[in-house]
Amino acid sequence: MSANNQPLTKEQVFQLAKDKQLYAGNLIEGASSTRTVENTTPIDNSVIGNIADATAEDVDVAVVSAREQFNQGEWRQLPPAERKRRMQKWARLLETHLEELAALDCIDAGKPITECLNTDLPATIETFDWYAESIDKVFGKVAPTGSDALSWIIKEPIGVVSVVLPWNFPAQMFAWKVAPALIMGNSVIVKPAELTSLSAYRMVELAYEAGIPKAALQMVCGRGEIVGAAIGQHMDIDMVSFTGSTEVGRLFLTYSAQSNLKEVVLECGGKSPQIVFEEAEINSDMIDNILSAAFWNMSENCSCGSRLLVHSSHKQQVIKQLIAGLDSWKLGDPREEAVSIGPMIEKAHFEKVKGYLDKTLEEGGELVAGGKIHDTLGSGWYIEPTVFDNVDPQMSIFKEEVFGPILAITSFETEEEAIKLANDSSYGLAASFYTKDLKQAIRVANQIQAGTVSINGFSEGDITTPFGGYKQSGFGGRDNGLEALEQYCQTKTIWVVN
Repeated sequence: MSANNQPLTKEQVFQLAKDKQLYAGNLIEGASSTRTVENTTPIDNSVIGNIADATAEDVDVAVVSAREQFNQGEWRQLPPAERKRRMQKWARLLETHLEELAALDCIDAGKPITECLNTDLPATIETFDWYAESIDKVFGKVAPTGSDALSWIIKEPIGVVSVVLPWNFPAQMFAWKVAPALIMGNSVIVKPAELTSLSAYRMVELAYEAGIPKAALQMVCGRGEIVGAAIGQHMDIDMVSFTGSTEVGRLFLTYSAQSNLKEVVLECGGKSPQIVFEEAEINSDMIDNILSAAFWNMSENCSCGSRLLVHSSHKQQVIKQLIAGLDSWKLGDPREEAVSIGPMIEKAHFEKVKGYLDKTLEEGGELVAGGKIHDTLGSGWYIEPTVFDNVDPQMSIFKEEVFGPILAITSFETEEEAIKLANDSSYGLAASFYTKDLKQAIRVANQIQAGTVSINGFSEGDITTPFGGYKQSGFGGRDNGLEALEQYCQTKTIWVVN
């Protein structure tokens, strides 16, 4: 981002944004498109620069370069130790530029700067380090045959991969998909969300500095209905990994069926339950975890614990402590280090979340905390963390993904009722519950229909554990862990007859 390629501080990035100089463009080998659109920040809806506005033709150019690079083997045929060295160099460059990248995500997505500095970017760098270290630790297998044959089973890169990223965790989701796809030797085309392209652009620039071949990692900016559709429908892309809404995920499955039957992996929406059983101990740690699950990242999080199921004997105590705990969730300009809740990502999304506030009141939900819209702050897209009680399972807020800071409380009487309520969803990404009863913990964890179940705390796991969902939350594979590598490779059997 700086003229001499030196790392910028977060203060310098904030100043660049104030001066409207931030830019994210296509990084495509051989492309000539110069179309751009204005880029605004949700902090105050001001223009902070421009991003490229790619076309389907730009996607074609990127795919041709990626395929040629893959066929020539410049990246995939490097010894694993050399690919590891370059990936680790990339991670160190990301570390050097951590403040700059954190500030870019803060400005571009309206994410609290403290969260970007202390959570998102450290996790991004950890992901690159972990996958870099795994490059030379993935082995094939020898099949058990008779003495008249020898057979081994190997993993090969799948080819040209496109990763289509969401806007809520720009840097971290980039790492979750790009790192495993690259270490397997694929050529990767990144399509960041049009709302949040800045950190992806900078990370790709740093990848080139680390020695990743330009045709092995390209970036195409632009609108989903143009660039995303072109990627999904392309006849020479072998695999797409997408994180985003279930609605758009369905489109990628349709695109695959209508084109070359490319592999598709989806990580989509969620409506995650949190359960407080009668056997739970109500304490400050539990309350902190419940609030984090519900309101972290302005609740713009697929695994957001937006449904709180509480045993009736605990409900009033839990509500009282939740209201007290909300005092530490300061809403405001996300560039301020004490702020925990920033703006909604864009006006359309703000209006959607606001609509759920109104609709829940109309349907009979009881507002017990928050609910205020701070329309004089910055862009006006700031919504207080909000808690509704007496939410019936038939209400919209119980069933539909809001993706905004609204927590719905529903009481229950029995373990069986709690499990039924938890599973009463078309989604199944994550769940968490609280109990002191070990047998109950094991019993309930095995009955919850979700990809990640955490007990006595909120968690998505870590880089070593696969992340993805059941039902309409996911399809075709998982991010994170060694399991993520499976989706970026082909399995080949080689059979030798003596």
